[in-house]
Formats: sequence, C-alpha cells, structure tokens
Amino acid sequence: MKKGVKVTPWEVSGEVNYEKLIKEFGISKLNDKILERIRKHTGELHFMLRRRVFFAHRDLNWLLDEYERGNKFFLYTGCGPSGPLHLGHLQTWIFTKWLQDKFNTELWFQFTDDEKFLFKNKSYDEIQKWTYENMLDVIAIGLSPKKTHFLIDTKNIDVMYPEAIKIAKKITFSTVKASFGLTNESNIGQIFYTSMQAVPAILPSVLKKKNIPCLIPLGVDQDPHFRVARDVYPKLGFYKPAILHGMFLPPLQGIEGKMSSSLTTSAILTTDSPKEVEKKIKKYAFSGGQPTVAEHRKKGGNPDIDVSFQYFRMFFEPDDEKLQQIYDDYKSGKLLTSELKEILIDKINSFLREHQKKREQAKKRIDEFLLK
Repeated sequence: MKKGVKVTPWEVSGEVNYEKLIKEFGISKLNDKILERIRKHTGELHFMLRRRVFFAHRDLNWLLDEYERGNKFFLYTGCGPSGPLHLGHLQTWIFTKWLQDKFNTELWFQFTDDEKFLFKNKSYDEIQKWTYENMLDVIAIGLSPKKTHFLIDTKNIDVMYPEAIKIAKKITFSTVKASFGLTNESNIGQIFYTSMQAVPAILPSVLKKKNIPCLIPLGVDQDPHFRVARDVYPKLGFYKPAILHGMFLPPLQGIEGKMSSSLTTSAILTTDSPKEVEKKIKKYAFSGGQPTVAEHRKKGGNPDIDVSFQYFRMFFEPDDEKLQQIYDDYKSGKLLTSELKEILIDKINSFLREHQKKREQAKKRIDEFLLK
C-alpha cells in the first residue's frame, strides 16, 4: 500500500486501494463465475455482491463444492464492542443476514469484549456496557434467534478457552509481531488475542464432533487474524474457513479510511436522531459537485468521489436502475449536491426509524440469542 495508507484490524487510514490489497493480502477477486455459483443457490444476488461491495474471498469455491455435496456450512462474524455502532458496522451484518436467510444456516456471532479491553484505553465495565448496547443493534438487523448464537468472549470462556490455547500453541510470538505490528511493549493479552478470534471458526465443529465448513463475511481489515490462524486449523484437524471480504463504508469527510465511532463527525451512528443525521450529511458529507449551481448544471458532478452517492451504492439503493439514474443525473448536472443529500437524509432517517424501533424491542430479546 502507498505511504500513509494503513489497513490493520485496529486502524484503517488513507485512501485504500482494494486492487493492491488483493495482492498484498493474497486474496482472490470475486468474479462472475463464482457469483453465478452463488446465484444458483440463492436465486438472486445481493446488491453488495453485484456491485462488488463484497469484492474478494478465500476458498469460496471450496465452500460451494462442500455445500453442493450436502456438507452445509455455518456463518461466523462479529463485533468489537468499544463504543456506539454506525452504518459501516451494519453493512456487513445486513449482508450476513441475507446469507443466513438464503442458505438457511446457523450464525455464530462473536463479541470480542476481551480484545477491546486489551487494545483500548477503556475500563472493563465500560466495555461490558458497550457489549450490551451493541447486542441490541445486532438483534435489530433481524437475524433468526433460532439460528444465531452470540458468543461473548469473557462470558463464554468455558467453551472457547480450551480451543484458544490449542491454537495459541501453534502460533509463535514472532508471527504475531510481524502480522500485527506488535512490539515488546505490547501487553501480553494483545499477543494472545488472535487465538480467541480464531475459535468461532471451529467451535461448532468441536461441539458437534464433526467437521463443518465455515464462511466468514468481514471487513477486509480483519483478514490478518485469519491469515495467521488458517495455517493452524488443518494442524488441529479442522477445515480452513472460507472468507468474504467487504469494502469499507467511507467516512463522511471523503473516500479515505472508514467510518469510525470514535470520530462522530465521520459516522452516522445507529442511535442518531433525524436532526443529527440531517446536520451531519449537510455539513460533513464530502461532495463531488461543482463550487456553484451554475457550474454544476454546466459541468455536472463526480459521483465516484461523492460520499452521498457512495452510501446509495453501498447501502441505501438496492435497485440498480434507480442507482444508475441517480448516477447519470448527478454526472449530467441535472441533480444538485443539495438535492442528492436531501434524498439520502430521507433514506437514512427512514432506515434508522425502523432500526431504532427494533433496537428498543431487542432489550427484551437478548436471552434468545445468548449461547446456552
């Protein structure tokens, strides 16, 4: 990656070049052939696949081979609870829900409260508060409680730790240092942590005493954990998990980096009010438009760098024809930046109104999702 660009599980900065990431991480680009294989089983393709918002994979052909032999896979994804959640978090889980529905499969959802305690300057109690809050958002996505199991690292340590130490025994300190940029000053919990994130990919196989394939939809920044762990799984007698890599929903200020809850002016939070959404989009959403209305009408805007358009492409407009119309109208100058932002504000607020209602209802439903 070029200078100033960083993509790790704990930091994403600079303008991310996904083509370069594919080479650097050693992952495979999603192509039409593999998407057609998915469509054969799902009947349609999610717009995040059609538009390559999920753009790369590991071992997806193998996973589909197993599925077609009758060896059904399970899903695994997760959340690091250290603050309020934003639309970028929901993006991966909305896609995961689609996979759960289409393939009628179980989902193991990990809340890495230990990771956030070890890597963030926050107290244990604060992390537990955010674990509870984040669970409400995940439930509000509409996942099936019968097929979804929440794993909270510090609460489910009894089932996770025996597998974590088996993984840890096969990973050297030098590998972890090289993969994550840890140093001799890193606390020893940080050095061990990858072993915990690796566990859910094999836990159902351990509990059911049979090898079950796993598919992990994730933001591409989380891939390093599995680059390390994937070498270990076969040594312990398990399949390597297949992975689907997603792009980052950009921060409001532009296409560099990703949304971050720690910088609230860069993100639309799941708990934002309609007025907060309106203010953030109008004030901070980076525009691909021209300096004046007259110039915009004459020259048109650039939807490829316009943040509002990217939110439509990656999240809020599943209809390809409508998206193309927005693209053409903005590029021709027919649609102004202010008008594009107004449409987006309505879309976001309509989505959040429903989400927040379900989030409130989720307070009575947490027990349905906790691993028994």
